Amino acid sequence: MTEVYSDLMKKIKEGKFVFTGELEPEKTTDLTELVESAKKLLGHCVACNVTDNPQSMAYMSSLVASYIVQRDSGMECVYQLRCSDRNSIALTSDLLGAGALGIRNVLALTGDHTSLGDYPGSMPVFDLDSGQLVYLIRRMVDEGVDLNGKPIEHPPRFHVGVAGNPNADPLDSEILKLKRKVEAGAEFVQTQVIFDIEIAKTFLKEMEKYKVPVLIGIFPLKNYGTADYFDKYIPGVHVPKDLLAKMKEASEIGDKKKKMERYDEINLDYYGDFVHEIAHNTSAAGIHVMAVAYERITPPLIECAKI
Repeated sequence: MTEVYSDLMKKIKEGKFVFTGELEPEKTTDLTELVESAKKLLGHCVACNVTDNPQSMAYMSSLVASYIVQRDSGMECVYQLRCSDRNSIALTSDLLGAGALGIRNVLALTGDHTSLGDYPGSMPVFDLDSGQLVYLIRRMVDEGVDLNGKPIEHPPRFHVGVAGNPNADPLDSEILKLKRKVEAGAEFVQTQVIFDIEIAKTFLKEMEKYKVPVLIGIFPLKNYGTADYFDKYIPGVHVPKDLLAKMKEASEIGDKKKKMERYDEINLDYYGDFVHEIAHNTSAAGIHVMAVAYERITPPLIECAKI
């Protein structure tokens, strides 16, 4: 497929090193803060992911949030869509809706099990997994039909990405899963959080044979509470002990302004060289900055890349 539908894919195909951000609609009907967050990232990030019930928390529809953010902020969105809550009928329906609303990027996710969230008794679905969802999206876009071959009037126009986990052990299994998703039609990969530059480089080297753009995911830590929660409760990734210790020391600073400045300093010290190295000495197509409610750190981090 050669046609380009989004600014994100246009810049990737032009060979530009891109930055994407992340927005998280929560349990609310008011997206004023989310829209303002997106506005702060305009000119810095080419697009922002809009999360879909992360950790199986019942939040506002990522489809609705993606549309409102694009409409009210001008920020292009990557609509996250997970299979854990929807069967193939609902997924098809939501994708048709996304096409009608002008969404041009979709991140296909299998999703966390519902037992992890705030509705632990809710039944999981998993009618499809992320690879099958990629296949569904590609059929809709490329062939103008649904999963069963039924024609779609005015098919949607999307670029479809998937998530990758460089921290997986063994890594070979994760690479094989991504191979399947690329063969199904995935056009880009955004990784889960990486703290170790060598892990990022190993993953990128393994992915080069598939010739798919990869954006490395980083997670600047807004405060010690966020760092501690992430370290304890997010499966598969741990905050490095020295970084966690520095965040804890910063949390004990009494002056609020100085505390925030110290948090920023710690993040820039930790991620500055990381971002520069990824931008200049690897095959990565960009960086996915998961700085939810911490937008102020993104511009100076991008500056570190010096691209």
